[in-house]
Amino acid sequence: MHKKIKLLISIFFLTNSFLFAQDLELENIFKNKQVDGTIVIESLNTKKIYVYNEKRAEILFSPASTFKIPNTLIALNEGVVTKNSVIVWDKKIREYESWNKNQTLQSAFKTSCVWCYQEFASKIGIEKYKKYLEELDYGNKNIGTDVTRFWLDESLKITAYSEIKFLKRLYTNDLPFKIEDINLLKNIMIDEKNEDFTIRAKTGWEGKYGWYVGFIETKNDVWFFATNIDTKSKDDLIKRKEITLEALKIKGIIN
Repeated sequence: MHKKIKLLISIFFLTNSFLFAQDLELENIFKNKQVDGTIVIESLNTKKIYVYNEKRAEILFSPASTFKIPNTLIALNEGVVTKNSVIVWDKKIREYESWNKNQTLQSAFKTSCVWCYQEFASKIGIEKYKKYLEELDYGNKNIGTDVTRFWLDESLKITAYSEIKFLKRLYTNDLPFKIEDINLLKNIMIDEKNEDFTIRAKTGWEGKYGWYVGFIETKNDVWFFATNIDTKSKDDLIKRKEITLEALKIKGIIN
């Protein structure tokens, strides 16, 4: 009996030492980039999971523009926009030049055009959003009082783990939306594509912190990822994707 207990204890410590060593690989990426944050990477087929800073991965943050993933499906389902819609610019000059013109759904998503999605939200309304967030089990489901800002003003919050959970449902078409709308969204989400992999993802930036979330389809698996980092300045924004790609490489998911 004592030998069995000793063996189990040894296995426990060996396993945890291995996991800790794996964490160090990811930790070094964050240290080299000089940012605080978290990353969760999970396999669809093997259920293998890599996590750096698990404590932060469980903290609720505003989804910021990562909410454009479910919000696009909601807007399509409500008929406030279609694949071929022209979203007419109101001629107000905004911070980003790419926002200061008419938009399509694809350009609005790609450029994170806030005014476009605020226009959708005004038409959809708080009560419908409440129902959608309950049905999607998305984050803390809190909309607050401003329907045009709830995903930006920290009323709605979500964890890195919950981002992964939602992305899995998206990939497996396990969402209460038309399959053609889901496929349209997946096409719009393509951020990088080559013969070895396809990345479908969305960035988000709250001001103090930023996201890069999505999934990467390789030849033999699908990996979901959610990266969240503190952003001291706009110079840190590029690090969201850089950290994610380095993590995918160091874990042998991509070359």
